[in-house]
Amino acid sequence: MINLNPWLNAPNWYIAYSGGLDSTVLMHLLADYARNHASPPLRAIHVHHGLQTAADAWPAHCQAICDNLGVELQVIHVQVSPSASVEQAARDARYAAFKQTLGPGDILFTGQHRDDQAETLLFRLLRGAGLRGLAAMPGQRALGQGSLARPLLGCARQQLQDYASAHRLAWIEDPSNTDTHFARNYLRGEVFPRLQQRWPQASQNLARAAEHLGEALGLLDELAQADLARAQEGAPAAWSALPSLGLAALATLSPSRQRNALQYWLSQRTRLPDTRHWAGWADLRDAGADAQPVWSLADGRLLRSQGRVWWLSGDWLKTPTGQLAWADPDEPLLLPGNGSVRLVGAGQLDGLRIAYRLGGEMLEIPGRGRRDLKRLLNEQQVPHFLRSRLPLLYRGERLLAVANLPRQVQADCQLHWQLPTNAQGLS
Repeated sequence: MINLNPWLNAPNWYIAYSGGLDSTVLMHLLADYARNHASPPLRAIHVHHGLQTAADAWPAHCQAICDNLGVELQVIHVQVSPSASVEQAARDARYAAFKQTLGPGDILFTGQHRDDQAETLLFRLLRGAGLRGLAAMPGQRALGQGSLARPLLGCARQQLQDYASAHRLAWIEDPSNTDTHFARNYLRGEVFPRLQQRWPQASQNLARAAEHLGEALGLLDELAQADLARAQEGAPAAWSALPSLGLAALATLSPSRQRNALQYWLSQRTRLPDTRHWAGWADLRDAGADAQPVWSLADGRLLRSQGRVWWLSGDWLKTPTGQLAWADPDEPLLLPGNGSVRLVGAGQLDGLRIAYRLGGEMLEIPGRGRRDLKRLLNEQQVPHFLRSRLPLLYRGERLLAVANLPRQVQADCQLHWQLPTNAQGLS
């Protein structure tokens, strides 16, 4: 029924096990394969969202099934953030839990099937999605340190029901699945039965259309990669860990190619904005040379500085404050919410501390005398958003060095700053 050969070399197999029909069939297939073939260790993950009272009994059901099949079960309780879309918030919490669990190279199997593919296409069409939203769910994609795999995408829902009946499987019927206030439930319960009465191959044909759209998206992605290769050139070496694009290179593209390149680039970092919010890109691109425009997106911000656009998220959305004493300069110093620093060539210096700009700082530079730090940062074309979090090395009240700017030193030492992560933290 499914081909598992592509994933046999993974360190571990996990299955997203809700206890419903789809994941129960997949669990049975995986456990049967593991019993009869050499395969990676198989474990199940049940995510408890805490959204309905009935769900409190589901972990026990899942545990009983897993015990019977000899599969280890991990139950993860998540907190779903208040949101206009409960479905989306629950999905975000669930996938955050999956990302935390997967190690390098691990595979997480999920139970989406061909009817899910068709429903997703129709659902997104009705929302006015673009090509990236309409393309087929891939059979495999990256997830955290591992990958998500969907081995049932070629199977119809009826095939799964027939398999479950033939093997006398027991599964959970989620009461919320009959609530047609949820858009997907309405499509599944009200729309698709009527479509299939008129067009019996509706699900199969819609799923095939999604695959065609996926092929078209692949071509646009190749174009985006070529456009981005030029835009990624020229990134300042001191801040190369931060994702950025050259604005001049993007400006040579037509507006549609700009959006295509940015959609590809941003899709790896955030949920994409809908059509109405793309005006934010035009505002960012066309702002005056001395402006500091910001385009706020779901999972971070796009900023413009020094002729480039920069992506900031995670720790970068907070400004570090205060100062830290550096007791042992021979060891790196962890900066809360701001990466870490290490010192090269400090000799026997003691009484060192790290602080951040308050304004009015002066730095004594050999051969140049006392210079205003603000002017020095302007000369070095340091992006404006970096300046408030740039680590400064002091000995007492004397400013010795500025991180990652080797010319801005008063003593014979260099301050190296490992920038903070540009990823969203998990809540």
